[in-house]
Parts: sequence; C-alpha cells; structure tokens
Amino acid sequence: MLDDWLRLWNGDYDRAPGIISPAFKVHAALLDGGDSSSIRGVDGLVAWIAQTRAAFPDLRFTEQIAPLIDGRHASIRWTATGTYAGGFPGAEAEPGTVVTFTGTDTLRMRDGRFVEYWVNTDTLQLLTQLKAL
Repeated sequence: MLDDWLRLWNGDYDRAPGIISPAFKVHAALLDGGDSSSIRGVDGLVAWIAQTRAAFPDLRFTEQIAPLIDGRHASIRWTATGTYAGGFPGAEAEPGTVVTFTGTDTLRMRDGRFVEYWVNTDTLQLLTQLKAL
C-alpha cells in the first residue's frame, strides 16, 4: 500500500480508489495557512495532490528510509524533488528552479485502505528554495 501511496503522490491517480477510504481525512498545516478539514475522501486527496503538482509538474517522491509499520499505522520518510513551474504566491524563484524537500507521512489503515493521514513537511526548506521568505 505504501508503494501505491508514493505512486499516487507521483501523479498516478488511478490507484487512489484502491487505497483511499471514502472516509479519508487529512491532518496538515497547509501552505496557504488554511487547515486541512476540507480535504476528504479520494476526490479531495487527488485534488490536493494535483494542486501541489501544478506548481511542480515533475515532482517526484522517493522513500528516504524504510517505512515503520505498527498495527494499523504506517509512517514513511520521503524526499521530493521537482522543477518549479511558477504560480506559487510570494515566491520569487524563477520558473525552472529545481527544489528538494523532505517530509514524513503517517497513515492509519482500516479495512485495507488508508483512512487518516498526518503529514509533516519541511516547509522552511521548500519556501527558502522558492525565495518566498
């Protein structure tokens, strides 16, 4: 399931219905300052991923260390690298700037699908590269 999770974040949206519960919810501090309460289910997650990928169309997530799995919870440390396409509010980086940032996803599973998601992203690392600070 975690391999499919990374493929989903890498733009393979067809895998979402097989691994994401309709009851799926996100816990995240969004870059625009909003909360994540509106990101629900397969459609909400895919829309959020697509929005992220719009600014970095070639964004590629890779596993940084082996996942930790404990019962119904799994945690994966990742690295993301992509080319900035422009359009990020407050960013002064030129389109074409390559960025790399890291994060950790923690997921709760139920009935063979992910139902809850906590994400910690090194936002400072990303915003510094985008010259948004």
